[in-house]
Amino acid sequence: MTGRRRTRSFLPALHLRPHPRPRLRLPAARARVLSAGALAVCLSTAVGCGVVPGVTGGSGDDTITVMTWAPEKTRTTNKPGMPALAKAYARWVNSQGGINGRKLKVLTCNDHNDTVAAASCARRAAAENVVAVVGSYSQHARSFLAPLEAAGIPYLGGYGVTDDEFTSPLSYPVNGGQPSLLVGLGQQLANSCGPVTLVRPDTIAGDELPVLLDSGLTSGGHKASVDQRAAEDATEFSGHAQQALQRVTKDPQEEGCVIPALGDRTDTFMDSFRRTREDYPAVRTASVLGSIDQSMIDATGNMYEGSYVTGWYPASSDKRWSRMREVIQKEAFGDNRIDASDPGVQTTWIAYTVLKQAVESLGDGDVTARSIRRTLDDGLKVDTGGLTPTLNWSFQDLIAASGFARLVNTDVTFQVVRKGKLVTERKGFVDVSEVLETTQTS
Repeated sequence: MTGRRRTRSFLPALHLRPHPRPRLRLPAARARVLSAGALAVCLSTAVGCGVVPGVTGGSGDDTITVMTWAPEKTRTTNKPGMPALAKAYARWVNSQGGINGRKLKVLTCNDHNDTVAAASCARRAAAENVVAVVGSYSQHARSFLAPLEAAGIPYLGGYGVTDDEFTSPLSYPVNGGQPSLLVGLGQQLANSCGPVTLVRPDTIAGDELPVLLDSGLTSGGHKASVDQRAAEDATEFSGHAQQALQRVTKDPQEEGCVIPALGDRTDTFMDSFRRTREDYPAVRTASVLGSIDQSMIDATGNMYEGSYVTGWYPASSDKRWSRMREVIQKEAFGDNRIDASDPGVQTTWIAYTVLKQAVESLGDGDVTARSIRRTLDDGLKVDTGGLTPTLNWSFQDLIAASGFARLVNTDVTFQVVRKGKLVTERKGFVDVSEVLETTQTS
């Protein structure tokens, strides 16, 4: 959740053409579907549109080429497990005979948390004739979506960290992104917390968080949170921890909650918070999965004990993740980049599950960027084994939420840290679509 600050509306318009287009609201989202169709028509003709990207084989073989990208070895958020899992998935599926007898080839790219590098990854995807970009993470959607849209390449299963991923007609998100997580967290905390303070990055993406959290809180009858900004690359947060504790402990009769939503820096904040909290009344902490996960809990003892956590998917200990764990064990044993509890890794797994079913639905037909888009747009129903609801990007399954035209999965899970383990606080999924549909995001 990073980026350079600049003034903008909460959800930027899609830059598919030289002139900015106004943000569309459902049911106006039908126009986005039509624009995707226009792209497909353009890509099907040779005159004025160039070569059709992503044709199976590219060089005459039966190889399906895709790309997965994510930032690695940067000073802020890193997701090395996503491309690492993508490679492991390809090894696994190819050991099973491929997809419909076709070999899966995965290219990876490091977007370096940089706009130029993100655009370069997208241009490379077009040059390599990939049929899709699958299970990826980037905070720079405006940089990478334009090259993908120009080439007609679908962006399948992005992490959901940017608002553009929920507006581009070529984006097929598998989760509800940060919007669903923050709204869900607000609902989870509404009946459990007194005063709430949100400590979040002082960035573009960070500016989105308070509005969404407060929508969830107020839907449960709770007053809005206090918005506390922090530098995303800070190496010490003692001052922020003290400030947050002062705010949530003003009334000793109410147990307040502090929410660090700082991505990779959450652990750094919590280290400062642990040392500072001893001088204050008891408070609880909460965050969204991605800022806190099981590996962080394992590494820090009881620091997170009792913390509330909202996620997209079932807890990492859930048996529904057993197939993914088997693949990691078989194809990536010893690769410490892959953490099965990381929501980025989990998102990549689900995205490749979608890709596999989309390719299988094409039978012996050509696998191209266009055919992948068409089968998804035509209403392919994807079963993820209970990790998400059935996924379907047909027009009638898009929710009527302002600014989230491509959002089809608004389910979240409520979890809590008990005895050092992230466990389910409330069974099943919680659908936050009604709150999202009434949230004023600009």
